[in-house]
Amino acid sequence: MSTNLAERVASKRAGRSAAPAHRPQQQPTLVQFVQQLRPEIDRALPAHVGGADRIARIALTELRRVEHLAECTQESFAGALMTCSALGLEPGGVSGEAYLLPFWNKKVRAYEVQLVIGYQGMIKLFWQHPLAAGLDTHTVFEGDEFEYEYGLAPVLKHKPTRGSTKGAPTHYYAVARLANGGNALVVLDVDDVEAIRKRSKAKDFGPWATDHDAMARKTTVRQLFKLLPKSAELARAVAHDETVRRDPSPEGLDTPGDYIPGEVVPQPDEQPTVEDVPTEFAGWPEAAEPPATGGE
Repeated sequence: MSTNLAERVASKRAGRSAAPAHRPQQQPTLVQFVQQLRPEIDRALPAHVGGADRIARIALTELRRVEHLAECTQESFAGALMTCSALGLEPGGVSGEAYLLPFWNKKVRAYEVQLVIGYQGMIKLFWQHPLAAGLDTHTVFEGDEFEYEYGLAPVLKHKPTRGSTKGAPTHYYAVARLANGGNALVVLDVDDVEAIRKRSKAKDFGPWATDHDAMARKTTVRQLFKLLPKSAELARAVAHDETVRRDPSPEGLDTPGDYIPGEVVPQPDEQPTVEDVPTEFAGWPEAAEPPATGGE
């Protein structure tokens, strides 16, 4: 009996020691994944944009700053990051060019990254078009002198109220001028912008919560772009804005992303723990967190 028991104990111990050899290799964390993506980021960046290290550093900062972002699937995170890289946009930081937002996908029961192109990102891509000659976008406040008219000869007159006291916003507008003499105008009132905001899955957090005025103007600019010739980069940005891209390959950039059937999950009081930055990034300053501008 004792011999059999000893043999059984020895057999179990041998089985435990042998088990790890049969386990599948652990999937790298998102921080490690970003480090592995650096060569792909470098190849995706446009010729006029340099610095795969900067894009990777900003992405790592976003992983530590944005709740649930570190829990997202690698495919969606890579897709969003590669889209930013191919368009030459910074994914977070102080630039406001693009935002990486986590959403809970009810179908796959996992967090996925939704890419939101920011106001500054849209403006940046517009100026890359060879016909771009001018782009103005402003907020109209109560008390401003404002008049506009559509038609064959559009009219726009806006004289802001002098002084530091401003009323509530009433309208947002965007005007584009092209090198061939063409121009276009779009005016939205606050109800138009609110209706569009409510259709966004990120209507209550992210840039809509921290930079409402900029997002309202971006909404106007995006409506304006429907009337203008678009570069390949700008067309791709519009196609991937507020979508999830799960194919990080170069071919995936030409396929519009998916609008995920997600939901906003209440966020815990404590920030989720994210592993330390790899040695290659040690000592680098973090990208500054964009300041909250309130919900004007």
